[in-house]
Amino acid sequence: MLQLIPTLIIILIILLAIIFFYYIPFFLWLSAKVSGVSISLIQLFLMRIRKVPPTIIVNAMIEGHKAGLKTLTRDELEAHYLAGGHVEKVVHALVSASKANIDLTFQMATAIDLAGRDVFLAVQMSVNPKVIDTPPVAAVAINGIQLVARARVTVRANIRQLVGGAGEETVLARVGEGIVAAIGSAKSHKDVLESPDSISKVVLKKGLDAGTAFEILSIDIADIDVGKNIGAELQMDQANADKNIAQAKAEERRAMAVALEQEMKAKAQEARAKVIEAEAEVPKAMAQAFRDGNLGIMDYQKIKNIESDTRMRENIAKPGSKADSKD
Repeated sequence: MLQLIPTLIIILIILLAIIFFYYIPFFLWLSAKVSGVSISLIQLFLMRIRKVPPTIIVNAMIEGHKAGLKTLTRDELEAHYLAGGHVEKVVHALVSASKANIDLTFQMATAIDLAGRDVFLAVQMSVNPKVIDTPPVAAVAINGIQLVARARVTVRANIRQLVGGAGEETVLARVGEGIVAAIGSAKSHKDVLESPDSISKVVLKKGLDAGTAFEILSIDIADIDVGKNIGAELQMDQANADKNIAQAKAEERRAMAVALEQEMKAKAQEARAKVIEAEAEVPKAMAQAFRDGNLGIMDYQKIKNIESDTRMRENIAKPGSKADSKD
């Protein structure tokens, strides 16, 4: 039992040392002093209490001091960390901007970082412009020929517009709109194929980078392909539509004619039925005339002769009768 006491004391001392150096990072303080950064052990201890990593703050202060950023303070770095910002990226961006003679203040850098943009990448884009390839943009010239253009847009980050400015998607959309307008105003697709730079000139004059986080340096047409003959397809579609309309109207007139024919046939059948009904009354009327003495035998015989003569004339008048065959 007595042999375990020294071991427990050693373990306790080690734990106390770990706790001490965790809350009071002595070696980090020594590194800051050697680098010329003024910070006390009490401030490092209070950072631990405030749940701010002292390593991040001290390393950022050392980097800023070595780069000549005299206005960088511990309170500002802590406040930015507690606000959810990226202290390392902000300091890297400030150092890069200072070396590149870019006017970037700590307040502007932290605002850009808290807005969700990569401030260090933005400074790099200000020094080294970025090339963005647009997707294929299809447009139709006045003569109806479709052209498919691909462009390369060289942009540079606009530091002052990064907060609240539109992103790459807006720039690409505006460039695509400008290409469509430029090709659409050309009288012939051959004019565009002969001078593709005319599209770039027209698009650049529109000021497409207004209100965006970028400054457009150049727009270069990488490729132009000839697409479909949209004008001819539209004319064919219009002709087919006109043909279908004419066919529909003709079908409507035919249906009306068929209906009218059916109506006339129905009326003719009705008339024939009335004639047959009237003819059926003739023998009754003649019999009544005989009984009343209004019709004699000679009169009746004349009527029969007239009927026979009428049937004979009808048979002669029919096509294919015996009289026609004799002729």
